[in-house]
Amino acid sequence: MRSRYPSSTSTFASSFGPGPLTPAIKALIAANVAAFLLSSIVPALTLRLGLRPADVVGSLQLWQPVTYMFLHAGVFHILFNMLALWMFGVELERMWGSRFFTKFYFVSGVGAALTTLLLSFTPLPFADQLYYSLTIGASGAVYGVLLAYARYFPHRPIYLYFVFPVPAKYFVIIMGAISLLSSMNGPGGGVAHTTHLGGLVAAYLYLKSGKGTNLMAELKYRYLKWRINRMRRRFDVYSGGRADDVDRRVH
Repeated sequence: MRSRYPSSTSTFASSFGPGPLTPAIKALIAANVAAFLLSSIVPALTLRLGLRPADVVGSLQLWQPVTYMFLHAGVFHILFNMLALWMFGVELERMWGSRFFTKFYFVSGVGAALTTLLLSFTPLPFADQLYYSLTIGASGAVYGVLLAYARYFPHRPIYLYFVFPVPAKYFVIIMGAISLLSSMNGPGGGVAHTTHLGGLVAAYLYLKSGKGTNLMAELKYRYLKWRINRMRRRFDVYSGGRADDVDRRVH
């Protein structure tokens, strides 16, 4: 006979973080780890697959706005990006489904790359350096995931620097402000942070454009349907006759 109570091991495992990896996030993490290991063995791949506006425009290496997301500069770089993807992306994928989540992830990442490309042609102080600099990492896409998480779970606490609990909606504002100020601070300060900021902007515009409208309508519909079914259990409606005649009950 099975025990009525779950074991302490399973309880601890399910209470740590958002839970097991969902299909799309599992595939993304596997692809990032594989690309990281491959680029560590063949460093030339980083120059070929990383995002460099001069190569995208001058040499038509049009794959770079996509491939740059799977490369990372070091162990801690990929570790924190994949940890954030798991922590904030699992609930979104469960809610949206793997297909929509994957599309949103790439929209955020590619949007961040396009922001970097566009800014490299502006008269901003760091534009010339941005044009010839190499950008790698999933941070732009992860920032987009973080913005979506804050939109759907605005009051969830996120620990800033792993110490200070901050509601998700304010955490995103703080991170966006840091990226904006860093992109304007100093001659080279905008190289990495423009990508972060671009991921936030791309994610916001994508969700704001109405791509998530059908999802929210579906969630509201299911919630109202649950409320109605719950209320129907409290009241019986009859078409007439004896109240104890179950065959005359109207559903």
